[in-house]
Amino acid sequence: MKFKAVLLGLILASGVAANAQEIKKEVLFTIDDKPYYTDEFARVYRKNLDLVKDDSQKDLNQYLDLFIGYKLKVAKANKLGLQNGVAYQNELKSYRTQLSRNYTSDTKVTKELINEAYERSLKEVKASHILFNVDENAAPADTLKAYNQAMDVRKKALAGENFETLATQYSQDPSAKENKGNLGWFSVFRMVYPFESAAFKTSKGSISLPVRTRFGYHLVKVNDVRDNRGQVTVAHIMTLNGQNPVEAETAKKTIDEVYKKLKQGESFEALAQQFSQDKSSSGKGGALQRFGSGELSSEIFENTAFSLKDKEQISEPFQSEFGWHIIKLLEKHPVKPIEEVEAEFDSRIRKDDRSKLISKSLNDKLRAKYKVEQNKKAYNTCLLYLNDKFYTQEWEMPGVKDPQEVLFTINKDQKVKSTAFVTYMSNQQKANLNIKPLGKLYERLYNDFVDAKLAEYYDNNLEKEFPEFGHVMDEYRDGLLLFDLMEKEIWQKAKTDSLGLQQFYDLNKTKYQWKERVKANVFSSTKEDIIKKAQKFLKKGKSADYIKEQLNKNNKVEVMTNGGTFEVGSENLPKLNEYKKGISDIVKVGDYYYVVQIDETFAPAVKTLDEVRGRVINDYQQYLEQHWVEELKKEFSIKVNDATFAKVKNELK
Repeated sequence: MKFKAVLLGLILASGVAANAQEIKKEVLFTIDDKPYYTDEFARVYRKNLDLVKDDSQKDLNQYLDLFIGYKLKVAKANKLGLQNGVAYQNELKSYRTQLSRNYTSDTKVTKELINEAYERSLKEVKASHILFNVDENAAPADTLKAYNQAMDVRKKALAGENFETLATQYSQDPSAKENKGNLGWFSVFRMVYPFESAAFKTSKGSISLPVRTRFGYHLVKVNDVRDNRGQVTVAHIMTLNGQNPVEAETAKKTIDEVYKKLKQGESFEALAQQFSQDKSSSGKGGALQRFGSGELSSEIFENTAFSLKDKEQISEPFQSEFGWHIIKLLEKHPVKPIEEVEAEFDSRIRKDDRSKLISKSLNDKLRAKYKVEQNKKAYNTCLLYLNDKFYTQEWEMPGVKDPQEVLFTINKDQKVKSTAFVTYMSNQQKANLNIKPLGKLYERLYNDFVDAKLAEYYDNNLEKEFPEFGHVMDEYRDGLLLFDLMEKEIWQKAKTDSLGLQQFYDLNKTKYQWKERVKANVFSSTKEDIIKKAQKFLKKGKSADYIKEQLNKNNKVEVMTNGGTFEVGSENLPKLNEYKKGISDIVKVGDYYYVVQIDETFAPAVKTLDEVRGRVINDYQQYLEQHWVEELKKEFSIKVNDATFAKVKNELK
């Protein structure tokens, strides 16, 4: 909470209002000769205006003092070397990576892909395919051969030949011999992106043109399309299909007996634990992980699960490829609105083939934005280093003749050396690139390397390219330092300095007062006659348990009690004419009637340290911080440019 409080006013991603008057950048003050400028002061002040509740903090003189105090703490943190801490550096790096994501990817393309994925998520496609294997880096002749083969088979299908028969005969997908090319039902993110696109863009009953994926060329036939059924969570009881007729009969008999027990009202979970032969779920009462269409290997199981309409509904016994089942519906999970899945879809898009579209879009923009000047001689020299051993991962990185040789320059100020490219090529052997001939492979490696270096150059210059990014990073950097410093200098000290805490409490104990208190039992009811009965029982000396036992019958709660020590005026204690030992009169507050049994009264008194330790620690922390800033003002030399500050005040007003 303290971290959030520290950063709340100073770390905001949003900029100042667009129509705010620009403040000329001048030195506002210095701390040990380090300058701090008017533009930062004005920007932070404007951002905080709507956040501060204390009007005194809106006063510019007061705010300058607060701002100087903030910068003094950061200066102290740097003086102590906290900026060199490993945890600090890692946290800052992690935050920058997260923040830069909005700048280092094409947000327009990303948004389009999210919208496309969501639209597809609303539907499910039932499709079959025929695969013609070809390596994604295959030679053009091999690629053309596979494509032509796919086109020939497509002609056969369009001419009326059975697609399943063709899949069995021609598909190089090993599973085609069993499933005849049938992939069942699926929705978005279940298939590689090019295949998914072909399936969703092909109309029902049609066959796509050959579509290329990393596995080869596919012919996709769309058999059916329906609305997405969402996901379900179910539990099941299963008896395995037997290896012989006797075992098969036993499995069927057992599941029927279990079903009868369920109809008699016995617990599904208990029966699953006793009789289900699915050992991965029986210990959990048969519960399975939630799933959607096409995520299980049994379509009949999925269809039965989705056919259940009501929570706790139980299916009749049915047989799948694996055995006999009874399913109990635990919960249905309909498709969520786009607002709820946008972040999840964004993450998934960055992990699949769609991410290549985002990267390509950014690469194209960076190629247009920055000029890359190639050293042709160095380019040709690096080509000579490469040989066919690269394909077998046996290529050894050679020593570059001139380690200082520049391969290309980005934007006239970033020189990239040949040694960096040769190292990159060596590392790329692990990618198993099979692009031939060698010259084509080299061209691919070089272009990928240039794109990587352009992205790196762009990322390193985000602060210059986007001032608002630089502002947020500066503020977060200072905020992290301040958190570490406050933890070290103030918060831990307030918690562990028991002697100082006791002295602070002793000097300020009049601030920590109990009001008048009573030790009491408070009885409440919405019915006046019930509370009158409770009052009579109390006057006869009956206990609270006795009263509840007598008045709360037939599963109805007519009266409730709340016992403890209460401050007069607290919400838990109804307002009485007087608070004295004994049984009070009946009072009504809102819809409730009350009677109070007061056992003891306590006059106003000072709270002990143990009773208010949390509040005292918080006050002690504020006290330490206030006096600490005064000490920092003595430790560092501060010079304020009064004339400049006067101009800033006039412009901000």
